[in-house]
Amino acid sequence: MTQKYRRLSADERVEIYKLLALNKSISSIAVALGRNKSSISREIKNWGRKKYSPRRAHIKAVCAQVNRRYGKIKIRKNPKLEEFILRCLKKKWSPDQIHVYLRRNYSKDPSMQVSPETIYMYVHVHAKPELRKILLEALRQKRKIRGNVRRGQDKRGTIADVTRIDERPLEANTRELPGHWEGDLIMGKNRESFIGTLVERTTRAVILVHLKSKGSEEVRKAFEKKFNALPKLMKKSLTYDNGTEMAQHKIFTKNTKVKVYFAQPYSPWQRPTNENTNGLLRQYFPKGTDLSKITKRQLQFVQDEMNERPRRVLDYRSPQEVFDELILNKTN
Repeated sequence: MTQKYRRLSADERVEIYKLLALNKSISSIAVALGRNKSSISREIKNWGRKKYSPRRAHIKAVCAQVNRRYGKIKIRKNPKLEEFILRCLKKKWSPDQIHVYLRRNYSKDPSMQVSPETIYMYVHVHAKPELRKILLEALRQKRKIRGNVRRGQDKRGTIADVTRIDERPLEANTRELPGHWEGDLIMGKNRESFIGTLVERTTRAVILVHLKSKGSEEVRKAFEKKFNALPKLMKKSLTYDNGTEMAQHKIFTKNTKVKVYFAQPYSPWQRPTNENTNGLLRQYFPKGTDLSKITKRQLQFVQDEMNERPRRVLDYRSPQEVFDELILNKTN
């Protein structure tokens, strides 16, 4: 019986690269992958043993495959589906979020079902250049270096009477009960303009704070106004970075009844929800943006769009949906 042909996967191409680095023969690579020797030979011949790149090889193979069936892609044949996908991409939804939403809300309509991979291919290969840019902005963080690149002693000003994150209630660590927030600032062009960011740990709800400066009094009053507008259920604690803009944390706690905890210096992983959210916000406010020109109305638009976006961590419900549900259950 003839074996059905399977294209090489991305993982298999990575294995080929590793085995080539170990100076393995084509025959031994074929045996290791359970592939025909001629398939491995063709793959390597296209690039050469020393220049083989699994990433470039896979991109070229996928593009060639898509080009062969150009014009047959499902999204292009269904204007309703295409319009919905483009609308979601403009809201910075990911292909995975779009896929799950369609699966749940059009479960009986196969014509409205599409995989994340198909959406990726549509944008990268078939869509116009400006749409490709939208998807890249929706998915990519702009960091060039991953992880903590700072070393040595914290050279920022110190804050008096801080309570460290180690003393934060266990319920805040587990995310089982809502009302525990993480806070920070994102900085604009030349570090001269700022936006306050507050994220609730359980629901991932975002509050954006319009700021004229990063002075401690300005930040305290702006944050107080946001917290005092929240229901009691949703204001228990705030975990903050070590920026001196939170130097008036004692007054903040007195006026809001919200205890402030401080992460260890240069330890962004201790505020993961806020760090992730700040990364997502850079889709709207790229580094180098003059944030002083962003109006309160524009901030509210971004806040609403973030809170209405389905999140995988919430089983593809939106932060606003989960937040409202918790409030409703408490009042009933």
